[in-house]
Amino acid sequence: MIPVKLPKEQKDELIADLQNFFYEERGEEIGTIAAENLLDHMLNRLAPHLYNQAIRDARSAVNEKVLQIEEELYALERPITRR
Repeated sequence: MIPVKLPKEQKDELIADLQNFFYEERGEEIGTIAAENLLDHMLNRLAPHLYNQAIRDARSAVNEKVLQIEEELYALERPITRR
């Protein structure tokens, strides 16, 4: 699997969020390296699931649009009169 690469600013923000979560929810302080390791582990484990769900959501949205366009195209058809 291709590893998830985040911009440094975004990764730093997520690391800080993890540190805050541990402190607020568990009363524990974790260092930057521990938070970064946890983030990397979570990304490696969760990213494929989240990516696949995003693909399913996108596929569903595209299918809905295609059906809508198909209905609109049928509405544009002109009746053919036979003589």
